[in-house]
Amino acid sequence: MRVLLSTYGSRGDVEPLVGLALTLRARGAEVRVCAPADEDFARRLAGVGVAYVPVGPSAKELTQAAPAPSSLPERAAQLIAAQFDVVTEAAEGCDALVATGMLPTAAGALSIAELLGVRSVFVAFQSSTLPSPHHAPLAYAGRPHPAGMTDNRALWDLDAESVNTLFGAALNTSRVAHGLPAVDHVRDYVVGTRPWLATDPVLDPWRATDLDVVQTGAWIVPDDRPLPAELDAFLAAGPPPVYVGFGSMPMHAAADVAQVAVDAVRAHGRRVLVLQGWADLGLADDRDDCFVLGEVNHQALFGRCAAVVHHGGAGTTTTAARAGVPQVVVPQATDQPYWASRVAALGIGVAHDGPAPTVTSLSAALRSALAPETRARAEALTIRADGTAVAADLLFARAARPTTV
Repeated sequence: MRVLLSTYGSRGDVEPLVGLALTLRARGAEVRVCAPADEDFARRLAGVGVAYVPVGPSAKELTQAAPAPSSLPERAAQLIAAQFDVVTEAAEGCDALVATGMLPTAAGALSIAELLGVRSVFVAFQSSTLPSPHHAPLAYAGRPHPAGMTDNRALWDLDAESVNTLFGAALNTSRVAHGLPAVDHVRDYVVGTRPWLATDPVLDPWRATDLDVVQTGAWIVPDDRPLPAELDAFLAAGPPPVYVGFGSMPMHAAADVAQVAVDAVRAHGRRVLVLQGWADLGLADDRDDCFVLGEVNHQALFGRCAAVVHHGGAGTTTTAARAGVPQVVVPQATDQPYWASRVAALGIGVAHDGPAPTVTSLSAALRSALAPETRARAEALTIRADGTAVAADLLFARAARPTTV
């Protein structure tokens, strides 16, 4: 079986596909991954021997540039056109295509599967992106929900209109140019009738709706990479430190967040680990109670930390939960407030109020996160680790069906 995994987004969008790719390959499938043209992703996929097809501009550069919300339709048109230029060739001869990431690029990838007659499925990495009367949709930048509108069904209807306005012309221009019919409802086209939800049912419970959602469990990459010797020595030299990292977030809302975090952690007499990430965080002094990290195995690291302060990406939240370590989530955008709320609801950490912490606010959040009862709840939580196996079973079963089914 040949499978194409297609995404456009941050590390949190690419890493789950690495996990699925490795599981599929172990079962004899030929797999390739289409992802943004970033050196980080090229290195990551090369490191595990998975074929990588770069598509579109660098996601890191696009994120750091912080383009105006008004440019979203133009950017979507460019990204969708890039999908048709690159993914079409990559998908030739495939038995299945898995699409995730930004909605307009997923729409492009699914259109290509339709064009080539390849079975396809859309996968969400957070339930908040799937229509449901039980929660509100995420608001697009520059298009906030109307004040006073609280009915979730009405908000999802408005979301469908926004998606059509933002992405409909771009998608249909490319579809028609390639001989495909225009679609009237872009979001419904992408989600389909049976989308997959690749999240843990404890961290991200799905409440039944008319949508036939298949929750596979989170797609986790087993990571046996050793920690760098210098980092291992730092960890062994004292009590467990507090990890601070914001992944692919540029942190425009909190430019001095590294120093704020260091001061807040020091206020509790703790040592600090600071992840550089896409915000290129660093330290203002050279005291020996701090250590700056680059790319590192979080699965090996988090269990040796007193707490994890992060942005609330799905992957980081899941990894910290699996490690049984308390969390402080400082959400920046999109689905991150949702993950912060789930961490708080489960009692395994704290949801920081807003994207720009102060020493006072972060110190207060850490006080709760470092409490013994919070750690006890975090350690008691059980996260499934079979998500990629479930997804692989589904893909093999789908490929075995007659093409008329």
